[in-house]
Parts: sequence; structure tokens; C-alpha cells
Amino acid sequence: MNRLATGDPIKDDPTAGCLPNGLTRQILSPYAQQWIQTPIQIVVLYEYMHFFRVIPTDGRPHPKDVEPTWMGDSVGKWDGDTLVIDTIGLNEWMLDATHDSRPDQLRIHSNQIHVIERLRYIDTTTVSYQVTIDDPRIFTAPWSQDFEMKLHPTWKIFEFVCEQNNRCIFGKCTESDVQKTSRE
Repeated sequence: MNRLATGDPIKDDPTAGCLPNGLTRQILSPYAQQWIQTPIQIVVLYEYMHFFRVIPTDGRPHPKDVEPTWMGDSVGKWDGDTLVIDTIGLNEWMLDATHDSRPDQLRIHSNQIHVIERLRYIDTTTVSYQVTIDDPRIFTAPWSQDFEMKLHPTWKIFEFVCEQNNRCIFGKCTESDVQKTSRE
């Protein structure tokens, strides 16, 4: 997929057209998520757009021919008390939601992006989350950013349905759509 930025956040933001926001935005969204660990994998359920990730932790490598997807291909391993998730195979897409506050700084990542996530409990309700982005087509060197995630044991995953019957997807409204919207 090759999405060139137009500079118009309404057209460039995939969520404006009810399309996925992708891994790099998904994990830091303000919506609930649930992490389920089994002996061989971790499953992450995201409230936003009902996305999920299945992350094998049994030592398997990435497949040789990874088909790009919104959430990519992830494999995980434990390094002491730190979960390390390695993800490749992400569609070329919007890196983050920077444009929300700075529309002139829209950032798109390429399909060569490689994401390393490190998660570790720092107390009983706080997880240190570090993400490292390596995209040789976009950035001159890998870079990392640190966040904290809070455990909310009373939160539930609710149904999230993107806007239905979106006639003005990506700002492509017909004259009749604009007139109808202004009358409503």
C-alpha cells in the first residue's frame, strides 16, 4: 500500500474513513485493552475498532514472507521481567496522531518499519512501555519513546463501531451530502 500524504488531516488520517489506525497508534489509544497470557502466546484485545493481536511467545521467528497488515506480524519473548515484542509487516500508514495538535507535522511510516516494544511492571498498577521505531526509509536512525500504562481492573472492553453510513469518507462529499449535512 502506498499512501502519500496530502497534507489534509481529514484525508490523510485513516480513522476519518473508518479505516484502522494501525499498531503504532493503537496501543496508545485512550480506549480499554485487555492482555491475556497463555504459556505460548499473549492475546491483546483492543476496544477501539475491535482489533486484536496474537503474539506468540514460544520462540518462533517471523515468517519469511510476511504479508503487510494493519497490526503487522508480532513475536514476543521474555527478557527477565520485560516482555519484548518484535513487529514487522506493517502497512505503510500513519505513524501517530501528531496531526491532531500539529496538522503540519503529519507523519507516515513506510512498509519497512520495524517496531520493538518493551513492557515491564514498575509497580502493581503501572507498566513501563517503551517503543523503538526503526524505519530506514523515513528516519536516519532508530528512535525510542517511553510511556507508562495504568492497569484499570474495573474497565471493560465495550463494543466500538466506526461511523456507519459514512457518505463523506475522507472528506469526499458530494454536493447533496454537504447540503443534507448543513440542514441536519
